Amino acid sequence: MKEIRTSIIPVFPSFYKVRNAPSEPDLKAICVFAATGFFLDQDTYWKDKKVMRPGTINTLDNDGFLINSTSRFEWYYQPRGISFEQALAEFTSLFEHIVKDQVQDSPVILPLSGGLDSRSQALALLRLGNEVLSYSYSFSGGYPESKIAGKVAEVCQFPFKEIQIPAGYLWQEIDELAEINKCYSEFTHPRQMAVLPELKKLQGIFSLGHWGDVLFDKGAPENLAEKDQLSYLLKGVVKKSGMELAVSLWEAWGLEGRYEDYLKDRISTLLSAIKIENSSARIRAFKSMYWAPRWTSTNLAIFARANPVSLPYYDDRMCKFICEIPEAFLANRRLQLSYIKQHKDLGKITWEAHKPFNLHNYPFNRVPYNLPYRVISKVQRESAALIGKKYIQRNWELQFLGNKNEENLLNYLYEDSFSEFIPPAIVKEFYKKFKEQDGVQFSHSVSTLLTLSVWNKKFNHATPN
Repeated sequence: MKEIRTSIIPVFPSFYKVRNAPSEPDLKAICVFAATGFFLDQDTYWKDKKVMRPGTINTLDNDGFLINSTSRFEWYYQPRGISFEQALAEFTSLFEHIVKDQVQDSPVILPLSGGLDSRSQALALLRLGNEVLSYSYSFSGGYPESKIAGKVAEVCQFPFKEIQIPAGYLWQEIDELAEINKCYSEFTHPRQMAVLPELKKLQGIFSLGHWGDVLFDKGAPENLAEKDQLSYLLKGVVKKSGMELAVSLWEAWGLEGRYEDYLKDRISTLLSAIKIENSSARIRAFKSMYWAPRWTSTNLAIFARANPVSLPYYDDRMCKFICEIPEAFLANRRLQLSYIKQHKDLGKITWEAHKPFNLHNYPFNRVPYNLPYRVISKVQRESAALIGKKYIQRNWELQFLGNKNEENLLNYLYEDSFSEFIPPAIVKEFYKKFKEQDGVQFSHSVSTLLTLSVWNKKFNHATPN
């Protein structure tokens, strides 16, 4: 026998076998994946293979079958009666202590963005004195996010590398990507796959800022009724056109009942088990239990293919800290903002979510103060369109649009064995909507179909491990 203790937010999944379950695809679970982009709770592609829940102690026999599972952590909300200044001091000490514990004296590889999570890590690493190599990537022809990241690196005096995400990289990397994430994420989400060869050249430990934006913000409006919490979650997890694709698959496979009812019932059951009255804290707990491990964590294995990874916001100590901090201190990124603004120059750099404003003046990102920027930005996009230059905002635009990309995509969507798994009429319908109606609306469905095609070809005819 062996015992496996899972983290409160696992970095990598731990699997177990289900005794007496058929070794066949779990079509209901795949429908949830089609709607949301991730597998819910313990689901996998297979009926006889499950994922261990976060924050549990699991006993397995020598063949990998689960004998027993007990919880070692339940999310809670017990805010302590402390001042904001005390909370900031505690966060500062805890965050920098966790970063130090995770990277020790090793060189650090720091992906930088225009947001707050990586900027907070930059400040912590600057204070700790580690050797840091930073980098950022931007879409070719898109918003130059690397400019903001480069300014953060300049202030911290970190060496900085800018990397462009090229068009059509996916088709050269798709087989390796499938081997890394086992098709548990649609393939246009992890843009870091485009730069994996570059990442492999770097030496050090990755310090990744994933999930800071969820822990250090409100989870939802407070005082939401139970039914409104369910609606809020559904709106957040269901991707554009995802419900439509899931319903089509559900009906084509002849599954019992209505898919919409099935998804609502499952999420409602999971939400009801979280015994937190405050709706903001409760929704944050739900996301941390079911969204972070099955969506955010899925592609961390790409970083790990290059170098070891560390995630300060995933640390068990950070999760427990969050449970005891008043919601008013977490909402609107208040703690993170105050931490970063302890370094006046980092606070003066543009905050991408509120561009062109920074961490000091972002409350002016509203009419009429932001009108000049919005007008200039619109003129720039329209001018680019007039000369045939598309402003790239999303990875799928670089991987799906254009003749060569289309040829590669269709080779997968209309692969012979895929038609035995997904009815060709469904594939044709959603690709037509993507091409002729709304690329933004239907890009998720097309990317999901691509992912399912690769999974079907690589894994569907093999017995799961």
